[in-house]
Formats: sequence, structure tokens, C-alpha cells
Amino acid sequence: MTSVQIDDDAVIWSASAADREGRPLLVLLHGFNSNEGDLFGLSPYLPLEPVIASLRAPLPAGPGFAWFPLLAQGAEMAIEGADAAVDAILAWLDRAAPDVSSVGLLGFSQGGAISLELLRRAPERFAYVVNLAGFVLPGERQGDGDERLAELRPPVFWGRGTADPVIPEASIERTRSWLPVRSTLDERIYEGLGHSVSERELADVAAFVRAQVAA
Repeated sequence: MTSVQIDDDAVIWSASAADREGRPLLVLLHGFNSNEGDLFGLSPYLPLEPVIASLRAPLPAGPGFAWFPLLAQGAEMAIEGADAAVDAILAWLDRAAPDVSSVGLLGFSQGGAISLELLRRAPERFAYVVNLAGFVLPGERQGDGDERLAELRPPVFWGRGTADPVIPEASIERTRSWLPVRSTLDERIYEGLGHSVSERELADVAAFVRAQVAA
């Protein structure tokens, strides 16, 4: 797949450049067929200390955008697309936040999958991951990212609902077996929640992020 790039002009920041200095960064990664404004709506529910940057995925998808082609279109195509998106996000971090004290990731659905792909590629670069209604992509990755994750066991919050009709059971089962051996996992399951985020889950996420920033 050809290379892609994050649109710097589309990034929504929670603070001006002058107010970002010395603060940790929390990067928001939206889901399939969505945009950078979607998850930014969660900002009032999140701790104030991290600067928030909400990115727009690079691929057009209906009225919104996507990080990679759907798994239903083929696993190889999805993984190649995700790899290109990871390249783009890491390049954006290099130019937009080269000296930030720490970086956390919060992704929803496909954005949750990308957050884990970033962790697999650069496990020492990210302090924690919040994966909401997301999953891990199949297969091994080149390099020693997965092995390094098993050594580092970074904090990962994985929240999902029992009534989610979007994420296939196979993806849930793959993630359920993959995360516990490669992260310090905080898994939360919300009864009756569909493919969305509830107020109760947001409170749990805020507590998790607050604990990671404090650490």
C-alpha cells in the first residue's frame, strides 16, 4: 500500500502551542467512517493534565475516514493499511510533539486497533493505551515489538460492551488471548452496551488515564 500522511491542519488540539509545553500528550484515534471531531467530544470527561490531540485518519471512508481497509476486505490488505497508518502517526509525532514528556493513546473501534499496532511497532514510545470497543489485528509483526511488549507489559485499558454488534467474536477472542500476555491489562465489560461508550465507561477511562499520568 502507498504511504499516507496525517493532515496536520485537521488535528484538533485541546491547548495552544504555548500551553502544551511540559505536559503529557494523549492522542485520540477515531473509528471507521468517522472523523477527528468524534472522540474530541470526550475531552470534557478526561483529566485536564494531558494535552489532547485528535487525529483524522488518512483514508476516505464514506462521509468519514478510516485508518485501514476493513478486515472483511482481506487480512493482508488491512494489515498493510494499518502499517502505513502507523508510519504516518509516528511521523506526525516526530514533527508535532518531538519533546513531549509522555504519550498515551485512546482509540475507538478501528482506532483502538491502530493504538495496539502503534504499541507493537514502538512499545517503548507509549506510556499506555485505552482501547474502546477495539481489537488487535491478526498475525505476527516484523521486528521484536511483540516480544518487547511481553517484557514491558505496558498498561492497557480494554473496554467493550456485551451488546456490540460490530466487532466479530473472532476479533474479540483474538484480543482476549493476545492482550493479557503483552500488557498490564485492565479489562472492563459493560452489560448491555453496544458499539459505543457509556458514562460509566468514561468514568473508568478517566480514572485509568489519571493513574497513568500520575505514575
